[in-house]
Amino acid sequence: MKLKTTLKAALAATVLALPLSGTASADSTLRVVMHSDLKIVDPIWTTAYMSRNYGYMVYDTLFALDDKLAVQNQMIGEYSISDDKLTYILKLRDGLKWHDGAPVTAEDIIASIKRWGSKDSFGQQLTEFTADMQPLDQNTVRLTLKEPYGLVLAALSKPSSNVPFMMPARVAATPSGEQIKEYVGSGPFIFKEDEWKPGDRSVFAKNGAYQPRSEPASWMAGGKVVKVDRIEWISMPDHQTAVNALIAGEIDIMESPPHDLLPLLEPEDNVTVKVLNPLGNQFMFRLNHLHPPFNNQKIRRAALAAINQKDFLEAVIGNPTYYKECPAMFLCGTPLETDAGAAIIMKSDYELAGKLLKEGGYDGTPIVVMQSTDVNVLNNLGPVAAAHLKKAGFNVDLQAMDWQTLVSRRAKKEPPAEGGWNVFMTSWSSVDILNPIMAAGFSAKCGTAWFGWPCDDKMEELRKAFATETDPAKQKEIGKQIQIRAMEVVTHGHGGQWLGPSAWRNDQVAGVLDAPFLLQWNIAKQ
Repeated sequence: MKLKTTLKAALAATVLALPLSGTASADSTLRVVMHSDLKIVDPIWTTAYMSRNYGYMVYDTLFALDDKLAVQNQMIGEYSISDDKLTYILKLRDGLKWHDGAPVTAEDIIASIKRWGSKDSFGQQLTEFTADMQPLDQNTVRLTLKEPYGLVLAALSKPSSNVPFMMPARVAATPSGEQIKEYVGSGPFIFKEDEWKPGDRSVFAKNGAYQPRSEPASWMAGGKVVKVDRIEWISMPDHQTAVNALIAGEIDIMESPPHDLLPLLEPEDNVTVKVLNPLGNQFMFRLNHLHPPFNNQKIRRAALAAINQKDFLEAVIGNPTYYKECPAMFLCGTPLETDAGAAIIMKSDYELAGKLLKEGGYDGTPIVVMQSTDVNVLNNLGPVAAAHLKKAGFNVDLQAMDWQTLVSRRAKKEPPAEGGWNVFMTSWSSVDILNPIMAAGFSAKCGTAWFGWPCDDKMEELRKAFATETDPAKQKEIGKQIQIRAMEVVTHGHGGQWLGPSAWRNDQVAGVLDAPFLLQWNIAKQ
């Protein structure tokens, strides 16, 4: 009790000293500490989850996945598919408006799909199959395919990064390689740009004009009913401070408390600790294929041989209740689970790594390993990777930075000596990696693949075969071949499977939804 009293007294000078801006009362304001600070507010330009979470607040989608992984209408009121499977007619539901009051139109939808389709791996493949998109009237889009493609609705309901969020046509006209400068959506919340203070707080107001669907909320689908007037994402980079603030009741929700601090939260009667995403997450080890030494396949394989999943999981998660070693790139416990080709990632083999380095002609070129320092489930990944790479014989330059800086830097194609990079690690939610089309890491289309930019025609042929195959057994076999190929050319390494709980004050909030990530509609203050 003395510890709690001390913490509450200390927090009075910090959390409570932060004034509520705007006119909303404390009772109608939800205070949340997210996993990172919000600095990039273009969820198409980046796959960063913080920007994705922001996107779900401000924007809406044509379709969405429910908790059965079924595609449901969201902005779409009705649709039809021609008998030859080449033409899709998509009609918007009535009453959709942008935050500036203008109606959502077919032209907006077409522009948004095109921008997303030029950036996202799933969107790129949909674009390749698309012959034309045209407005039939103000509310209706006709999408015509070159050949049947059974993943159209799956693509348009992609649940995580990059999500096909809809934007006004004037905003969606921004090239996908540039960040947007206007933040007008049609979603359940309005971003208060005038109150946005990176490093301090991000503020969202209830969109009073938003018309939720009538169905119950289920994952990203159904009625997005907003039950508070205002949400504040408060930046607390010190995790202990955030945990203490939750215990003291000065914040309502903590999206991602560190696993090593869970013992402080779990005994609290007024705090709920719960895994909202039972499918879990997976760490990714990503190499830059553009520059030496990882433009050499044998040296990429040497890096895979050096690392192992167990050390990543132990260093970051620690508690085996929340992690498992898993050879399956599409996650253990899913239809595409296989261990084919993945033995190299399951243990460190420095002898093999040294042999591959010698065969690849490694000349001691320094490799820049970027380390995130402010996201608790990423902080220790860089140092662990660097230690194993050094032990294998690499010359390693470990560079620490906050996550949003890393997110910006990983988009740079310049050589490492000119501000680029060689290695970084990240984590993907399960809903991003259930198949090789939605999973950005498997794209190997030359010039347009995700950061790291692998280029491999065979991988692209396998991905297309997967997308056009309708027999689940044959699709599973293609998925196996894709995993083998990914390990051969090293599109990326998978660093283990883990679960991450959220925590909230059950005496202050109600209605937190089970979902792959923290959704903030349906939550009410008590």
